[in-house]
Amino acid sequence: MREWVYDCWNSVMDMEHNPLKNIPSLQVRHLVMQVLAWMWCITFAQLAGSWYIFGFSAIAHVILLGAIVLTVATFETAKHKPGMFEFKKGYHTPSRGRAVYVDGKRVELPKGDSGGEHD
Repeated sequence: MREWVYDCWNSVMDMEHNPLKNIPSLQVRHLVMQVLAWMWCITFAQLAGSWYIFGFSAIAHVILLGAIVLTVATFETAKHKPGMFEFKKGYHTPSRGRAVYVDGKRVELPKGDSGGEHD
């Protein structure tokens, strides 16, 4: 019985087992799962006769499916591009420019200067 429940769950909720696996884009699969989740939220809210239940159910579905997709996307990135999680020496963010503007003129910072207003 336990295995049957597990298989039923995967056949609906796991995008690697249900027919959504044929959609190549993870983002599109996520969107389709979100639309289906909203449809079921509306259905259960109508059955219960309350739009308050719809709100709670919709928020719960968005949080649950969003967390699942974020986790899967992180795992896939770690598998295919592990370098994305490494710190690079030097500047860590693109907002740390190598130039500043003084009186409307661009002034390049020296190579060893750490830059940024918070240093």
